[in-house]
Amino acid sequence: MQPARLRRPPRALPLGDTDPFRPTPKQPVRCRSRQLEGDNQVEPHNHAWGQLAYCARGLLQVTVVHAGAGHGERTPVETTTIVPPSRAVWIPPLAQHAVTIVEAAQLLTLYFDPSAVPARWTRSRVLVVSPLLRELIHALDRPLRPTVAVERALLTLLIDEMEQADTQPLGVPMPSASGGDRRLRNLCEAVMQAPAQHTSLAGWAVHAGASERTLARLFREELGTSFLRWRQQVVLAHALPMLARGVSVGRVAEASGYASESAFSAMFKSAMGLAPTHLREQTKALPQAATASSTRA
Repeated sequence: MQPARLRRPPRALPLGDTDPFRPTPKQPVRCRSRQLEGDNQVEPHNHAWGQLAYCARGLLQVTVVHAGAGHGERTPVETTTIVPPSRAVWIPPLAQHAVTIVEAAQLLTLYFDPSAVPARWTRSRVLVVSPLLRELIHALDRPLRPTVAVERALLTLLIDEMEQADTQPLGVPMPSASGGDRRLRNLCEAVMQAPAQHTSLAGWAVHAGASERTLARLFREELGTSFLRWRQQVVLAHALPMLARGVSVGRVAEASGYASESAFSAMFKSAMGLAPTHLREQTKALPQAATASSTRA
């Protein structure tokens, strides 16, 4: 198999002036809406407030770095997540993160004052965006600030809906570039570059400078998962942008290293809860839904 071709680095976007959107205890949630072209990146940064990143249209890649704390984590863990329009990513206060625009997107970001963030929301997670959650996000994107009573009611509903939202493990955790095991990091980067290469962990170990047993232990200790489960997340991260662009399921299956469309579809449905054909149809329909929602707002 030929080595994977490296994509050119995305263009860096300035973070911009966040003061107009800075949440406060008196106005604990703020909405920032932007239209962003593909292959752009908001470079790594952090801030005191939490945020919910949601694209009404397009495709995002969100990378979050968590400091190692508890659960056997000894070093920071970096998680990269592909976010289709039907999903959103929660990023806790102070967590370093970067957002890459994979496909031209309408990005709506909700900023939460720490006083409004439940104490247990300390980890990033991917939320399934329900119709109610989608409408609440768009309701906060109005040009005029709502009354205090309406704003308080929206925040109460928003927190409750986020709390009740289903979650999906769409992230691809990566070992820390500074404190993680270099052998594991090199292996993970190689798999990310060749997601269609379904080599066993034993096969990768031949070139990793560590035994299969050692690598399996490193996956558990540093990433909290098995190699097979981690590789499945890599395949999904590779497949989701293609499906969002309208590539046929058969071609996506082939590009993901599956011998048949049915085998790929079975894996996808097991992980995502819906068939890949359904996701393609859903992605096409979402721009119209987002436009209608924005019009009502």
